[in-house]
Amino acid sequence: MSMSDPVADMLTRVRNAVMVKFDSVKMPNSSVKVSIAKVLKDEGFISDFKISDDGVQGTLTIFLKYGANKEPVIVGIKRISKPGLRKYVKADKLYNVLNGLGVAIISTSIGIVTDKTARANNTGGEILCEVW
Repeated sequence: MSMSDPVADMLTRVRNAVMVKFDSVKMPNSSVKVSIAKVLKDEGFISDFKISDDGVQGTLTIFLKYGANKEPVIVGIKRISKPGLRKYVKADKLYNVLNGLGVAIISTSIGIVTDKTARANNTGGEILCEVW
């Protein structure tokens, strides 16, 4: 069965796994999902991710990160640009998520990066999601 929005499926799987305090979550692999996982790891929201080539598409496993008292590092994750309504932003109109406490993940011409990296490179793009 084909999926109409694989990025939203990824974010929902991560959100649900964090709510029930799973250590890891598995999902079908794609290059966009791997790029988002790299950004989440670089920003410290997840501990690691692993790609396995089982089956036709492969599997992406994301290892979630928790604090000392098992409180999740990812408090919220929200899809912004959807297949029915894309949200694009120019470089000078990029905004801070929760006054800099969160990050916006943006698909730009240089790849999938955070809002801070896009601002530094003076590049706009499609806002995929926000994480805080």
